[in-house]
Amino acid sequence: MPHTRGKIEKGGPRGKHMNSRRVVITGLGLVTPVGIGAEAVWTGLLENRSGIGRISVFDPSRFDSQVGGEIAGLKVADFVPKSYRKSTKVMARDIEIAVAAACLAARDAGLRTKCLIDRQEVEGPPNFDPTRFGANIGAGLICADLTELAGALYTASDGQGHFDIRKWGSDGMNNLTPLWLLKFLPNMLSCHVTIVHDAQAPSNTITCAEAASHLAIGEAFRTIARGAADICICGGAESKLNPMGLMRQSLLKRLSLTHNEAPERACRPFDVSRDGSVISEGGGLLILEELEHARARGARIYCELAGFGASTNTHSWSEPHPEGAGIASAIRKAMADAEVSPGDVDLIGAFGSGTVAHDLSEARGIQAALGARAQEVPVMAIKGSMGNNGAGSGAIDVAVAALSIQHNTVPPAVNTEKVDPACGLNVVVGSAAKLGVNTAVSVAYALGGGQNAALVLKRLEG
Repeated sequence: MPHTRGKIEKGGPRGKHMNSRRVVITGLGLVTPVGIGAEAVWTGLLENRSGIGRISVFDPSRFDSQVGGEIAGLKVADFVPKSYRKSTKVMARDIEIAVAAACLAARDAGLRTKCLIDRQEVEGPPNFDPTRFGANIGAGLICADLTELAGALYTASDGQGHFDIRKWGSDGMNNLTPLWLLKFLPNMLSCHVTIVHDAQAPSNTITCAEAASHLAIGEAFRTIARGAADICICGGAESKLNPMGLMRQSLLKRLSLTHNEAPERACRPFDVSRDGSVISEGGGLLILEELEHARARGARIYCELAGFGASTNTHSWSEPHPEGAGIASAIRKAMADAEVSPGDVDLIGAFGSGTVAHDLSEARGIQAALGARAQEVPVMAIKGSMGNNGAGSGAIDVAVAALSIQHNTVPPAVNTEKVDPACGLNVVVGSAAKLGVNTAVSVAYALGGGQNAALVLKRLEG
C-alpha cells in the first residue's frame, strides 16, 4: 500500500499510514577510534586509517586477544556547559561517548539547543520547539568500574577472603558514592543527553547489543513519521574496552587471536582469511527531522531516511542463522517500507563483524533479499578500521552511509584483500570507490540475542 506524503498538522499525521511524514537526516555526531567528528571519521576511512592497537586502558596480557579500538583525546567536559561539568563525575565511558556525540550532532545540524546556547556557541533562543524534540539511544551492558567495586567488596570480606553480606551492608556499601549506580544504568545515556539539550519529547533506550543503534534510529523515524516529534536525536554508544567486555567476547570465541603483534590487521570483514572481530568503543548520534521542519529552518540535509525493518533470529541466542534468514527479513521489510526494489539499491552498508560464521550469515541474508543483484551492488564494510563498537556500531555505519550518498563515494574495507567466494559480495576494497549513490541499505544484527535491523537511506528528491 503506498504511503501518504501529504501535509499534516503539528499534532500528528492524518490518515492511517505509519509513514505519513517524510524524515531526513540533518546532523551527524561521531566519536570513534578513527576520529572524533563526522569529517575526521570520513577522512580517516578514505585514507584506510586504522584505529586498532594494543589495549592500553588495562593490562590485556593474560587474554588471548590483546587488541582493541580506543578513542584518543576524548574529554567529555569539552561537550557540556560549565554548569553541567559536576555531573560528568557520574558518567561511565559509554555515557561520555553519547554526550560528546550529541553535542557534535546538534552542532552539525545547526540546532540551537540548550547545551550549545549555555556553552555560548550560538546566540538567540532555540530554533525549534523543545517539547517536539525526542531521543532514542541504543546502549550496551555498561561495565562497572572494577577497581572501585573491588575495593568496596574487599572491605566486605570476613577476614578469610569470603564475602559477608552483613559487612557489605555495614561497611562495603559505604565505600561507594551514593550516586554510584547512576554511572552504569543503560538509560543514563539518553538521560544526560536529553537534560543537556532540553529534549522534552518521547525518549527511549534500546539495549539490543549491536542492533541497538539501528533499532533506536528506526524508532525515532517512526516517532517523527507519526507526528509525535519534529526532531529526534538517535543512535547509540558503547565501550567494550574493559576486562569484562573482552572476557565475554573471548569466551564466546568471537575474537581474532592471530594479530596481537599487528593489531591494525586483526579485523578482516568478509576476507577469506578472517578469523574474528575486535572489541572497541565508540558511537554516533544522528539528528532526524521532519522534512518541512528542516526546510523551514534552512537546515543542510544529508539524505532522506525512507524505510525501516526489523526481525528476530529464532535459530539460536548465540549463533547466527546459517542462511541469514532474519537479516533477509529485515532488509525486505525496510525496502518495502521505502518502496524500493533490489534494482534501486546502489550501496549495501554491511555490518561485517569479521567472524567467519556471522559474515557468511550476513552475506547469505543479503543475497536472499537482493537476489542476483547482491553480487553487483557495492558493499561497504568499515569494521576493519575500528572494530566492533557494540551498541554504537550501527549509528556509525548509518552516518557513513549518509556521507557516502552526500559524496557519491564509498570508503574501502580496511584489511579485506580477497573477498571470501562463499560470501559472494562486491565489497569495496583497496581504495574508495567513486560512484553514484542514490539509495543505500544499512544492515545491523546483534552477535548474540538475535535482533536484526535494516534502514534505507535515499538521496532527497522532491
